Amino acid sequence: MAVNPVKKRSLSRRGIYLLPNLLTTAALFAGFYAAIAAIDGAFMRAAIAIFVAMVLDGVDGRVARLTGTDSDFGKEYDSLCDMVSFGLAPALVVYQWGLQNIGDSTLAWSKLGWLAAFFYAVAAALRLARFNSRPAADKRFFEGLPSPSGAGLVGGWVWLGTQYQLAGTYALIPAFLVTAAAGILMVSSLRYYSFKEFNLGERIPFTQVILIPAVFMLISLNPPVVLFGMFAGFALTGPLYALYRLMRRRRRKASDDVTPGADEGDGSPRDKTA
Repeated sequence: MAVNPVKKRSLSRRGIYLLPNLLTTAALFAGFYAAIAAIDGAFMRAAIAIFVAMVLDGVDGRVARLTGTDSDFGKEYDSLCDMVSFGLAPALVVYQWGLQNIGDSTLAWSKLGWLAAFFYAVAAALRLARFNSRPAADKRFFEGLPSPSGAGLVGGWVWLGTQYQLAGTYALIPAFLVTAAAGILMVSSLRYYSFKEFNLGERIPFTQVILIPAVFMLISLNPPVVLFGMFAGFALTGPLYALYRLMRRRRRKASDDVTPGADEGDGSPRDKTA
């Protein structure tokens, strides 16, 4: 039986419209699975699931823009899913992995673990709310560390610590510091490059294509070490860029405060007479 062309286009358009939301749902599933795996004590699977959610979250938005199917509903749904995958899930994973044991010695210290995890979750929520409510002045930059990058820091450390069986102070104190630092950077006003200038629909030089398999090869050498190092390096770009801008402003101000040579006299006789 022949299909009506108008109906066929409608079904095709509906299928394309559903695609980015299906990818967003898959990212939500990965984040939910990370939380369940952490409760069951499967921390390596939990950390990997966070990175899977990160990949899916990066794909759904680009698919929506490439297919012209981005919508307000999709943006709101994506933000809610991000809160689960990059806010609640990493906080629960790192707490179950080690932060709950940070204060075994005294009752006062025992509160630091869940406070750090809660602070991270609140910071992720505030970061997402600010992103949705405040349009970016410069689309090249994010204001504050993106929540997926914060999740990459926390999840990367859990993956690293699980693979190398880190325990005790060598694992718990860095976990606390990484979690707290990720939360602080997310709610900060530091600028982070957004990579939105890279358009998947445009042609790129053939030499740049080589970078893609090179990155995958580098990650495959030691995934937890390389991924944690990459996200830690990206997290540092915010403070370093702020320091660079501060030093540049000071140099510019110092150069503006220098008195021009003409005001000091040009060596003419009238400058030498009283």
